[in-house]
Amino acid sequence: MSTVRFSRFGFILAAVGSAVGLGNIWKFPYVTGEYGGGAFVLVYLITALFIGIFVLIAELLIGKLGQSDAVSMFENLATKKKNLWKYAGFMVIVPLIILSYYSVVIGWIFHYIVVSFQSLPSNIEESKNIFMTLLTSDLQTQFMYHTIVFVLVTSIILNGVKDGIERINKILMPLLALILSILFIYSLSVESFSKAVTFMFNPDFTKLSSEAIIVAIGQAFYTLSLGMGIIITYAASLPKHVNIVKSSLIIAVIDTLVAIIAGLIIFTLLFDKGAESTKGAGLVFISLPSVFYEFGSIGTFLAILFFIAIAFAGITSAISMLEPMVSFFVNRFNYTRLKAALICSLFFYILGIAALLSNITDYSPMLMIGSKNLFDWLDFVASTVLVPLGGILVVVFVGHFMDENKINAELIPLLGKTITKVWFFMVRYIIPIALILVILNETGIFKF
Repeated sequence: MSTVRFSRFGFILAAVGSAVGLGNIWKFPYVTGEYGGGAFVLVYLITALFIGIFVLIAELLIGKLGQSDAVSMFENLATKKKNLWKYAGFMVIVPLIILSYYSVVIGWIFHYIVVSFQSLPSNIEESKNIFMTLLTSDLQTQFMYHTIVFVLVTSIILNGVKDGIERINKILMPLLALILSILFIYSLSVESFSKAVTFMFNPDFTKLSSEAIIVAIGQAFYTLSLGMGIIITYAASLPKHVNIVKSSLIIAVIDTLVAIIAGLIIFTLLFDKGAESTKGAGLVFISLPSVFYEFGSIGTFLAILFFIAIAFAGITSAISMLEPMVSFFVNRFNYTRLKAALICSLFFYILGIAALLSNITDYSPMLMIGSKNLFDWLDFVASTVLVPLGGILVVVFVGHFMDENKINAELIPLLGKTITKVWFFMVRYIIPIALILVILNETGIFKF
């Protein structure tokens, strides 16, 4: 394993940069709106604390004790069935699959920065037409921006842990915080801010279903970049004496704060203009642009800031998705970083081209599999099945197949014996069941 390590601050920023992504800014507000506002937020906070942080600690333990690439760490740390457990490390392919379509979405964001500078849509119908034209007809624009993301992310990864990942996060994360602060301060001046606060923090438990609880678990898990080998890979480059429990708390708290602040900003703007929270991409690319237009010249400024902010969040997450597989090739096969980065980048780039073509009307029929096109299948399989499955493998491995004495030596000085026992119980029994329920619910095998 390379001796190049993050600084403690650099690691926190890189891990937060990985966690803070598009899921915080467009998925969290949408699911909050769908599942009852404040009641959902409360459940999300509880699950982020008791599931998200506990799994974060588990992944940091693997990385800190394993000191290699994700595949080798599972193999080396397993107390039994080593040959089987190395296959768990191949979860590092999952973020590459996600990056293939995530890069396309970041490209859309770049396009909307340009749209914001030029002319925002004046109503929801115009906004929908602009997005649907981009999505289904404008192959050239999507291809151009997807290529820009490919070049940008690859060039950052080529510079390594310290000069690439840490350095860019030290630039982009403070800028993201600054932009979100400006948007939040502006939202404080809007009359509907109090309505947004009431919606997000006044729980209506009559709207809270068992499905909402399962969705909250999935959201808390997904938004922290767990189950993909990202945190494990980053943790292998931790400074030797970092407190992993404190680091987990900081990462989870900042990630959650960003999601809540983004939710308050978005709901304030939506409520002020009487707009509705639509699902996923529709929220960011259809609902919000026309809302920004209604705020006049200040709306143009807010739109530019908003899309730049989510572009920064997207780029820092994209970098983290590429690094685990690059690290695997470098450490396992002694590839140069250039060779490893190009192999991994070309994989996500080519798959991403196929994904964006599957949305284009002329090519869509060739890239349909059943009821979904390739873009939707990649998203569904990766985020709904593979990510929680990766989480299950992590907690089962740490709870049952790692040296308990080594884990106790790390955790008892930080947590004490009682809380360490609680952590073990959660990791061994509760969290695997919770994640199985997430998969069953999200795939529709069993709806709660």
